[in-house]
Amino acid sequence: MKNESFKTIAQNKKAFHDYFIEDKMEAGIELFGTEVKSVRLGKVSLKEAWCSIVDGELLLNGMHISPYEQGNLFNKDPMRVKKLLMHKREIMRLLGLIKQDGYTLVPLSVYLKGSLVKVSVGLCKGKKLYDKRKVMAEKDAKRKIERTIKEFNR
Repeated sequence: MKNESFKTIAQNKKAFHDYFIEDKMEAGIELFGTEVKSVRLGKVSLKEAWCSIVDGELLLNGMHISPYEQGNLFNKDPMRVKKLLMHKREIMRLLGLIKQDGYTLVPLSVYLKGSLVKVSVGLCKGKKLYDKRKVMAEKDAKRKIERTIKEFNR
């Protein structure tokens, strides 16, 4: 296996807050030239993005890629629906899972793997309000413990 470099371009922090991530998968993304250049510059937002399966194809909706400044007429619509590239068998498995109650597909991050642009897609289950409060309380308690240990070790 080659030694490939990974460079994270964008992360969907809201997904980690709003969902329990059950499984993660890697998918390629179908982009045009000026879009790839914008992604390499880091002009990507996953904040309101979600995935859907239509006619056996995995689609990425709501991902914003800013137009490339030197792209002029070659620039595409920043909010256009982008096709994600996965094996048909994997897509059909995901389709069966998201038909279950409460599951959804959410893009977690966009990154460069070597020279390729990849998207990490998570199979997620929505958190209830009390789950979010519990996670926040655990983080707060952990932060207080770390602070106390740091004070004690001085």
